[in-house]
Amino acid sequence: MADHTFRELETAAYCPRKLYYRRRDGPPDVPAEVERIRRLAREYERLLTDDAALLAAPVEPDPATVRERLRAARDRLDEWDALADPAETDVYLGGKDARGVAHKLVATDSGTVPSLVFAGRPPDQGVWEPQSVRLVAAAKALSWERERAVERAIAEYPAYGVVRAVAVTARRSGQYRRALRVAESIDGPPARADSDAKCDPCEYRESCGTRTRSLRSLL
Repeated sequence: MADHTFRELETAAYCPRKLYYRRRDGPPDVPAEVERIRRLAREYERLLTDDAALLAAPVEPDPATVRERLRAARDRLDEWDALADPAETDVYLGGKDARGVAHKLVATDSGTVPSLVFAGRPPDQGVWEPQSVRLVAAAKALSWERERAVERAIAEYPAYGVVRAVAVTARRSGQYRRALRVAESIDGPPARADSDAKCDPCEYRESCGTRTRSLRSLL
């Protein structure tokens, strides 16, 4: 069995110290609001046609923007029908190096690809690096199970109406391998961060002891 979960590798890419605390304390429960947002990824067609459902949905931009983005994704993606109504959901994948759950397996012309649903805000383009690591982990695990190349994954941000295909490039694979090395090397608390840029949303920010630098020290 693979030693690391998709989430562990995502956390390793975000902050090794956070991964240490997660391993010590166990993974947190998934908040109810996150589960509610994830369910939206199975209601795209309803959100496109049912005004009341869209108005009641936990979306972040205005509902009209979310619907416009979903329409654009429907027109752009050849695999839209399989994405909106996937044959397989919440599928456990056990790869050579990592294991975890793909929220959807989506049939495409080039073969089945994994899709992961993220509750947060997407970047202006592409995906955040820790999420890229998680997507590559899912693609490689599916490749290991199906014994065929899986060269893409899909990232869904349903609260924003954003769906993006992500290619498993050499650069993304390199980020994945770095996260693997980090996860394998942790046997005690990693060094504290020099910046608190990633700390505000972290559940360990009050107890981590992250070292931050004052404006005077930076000058």
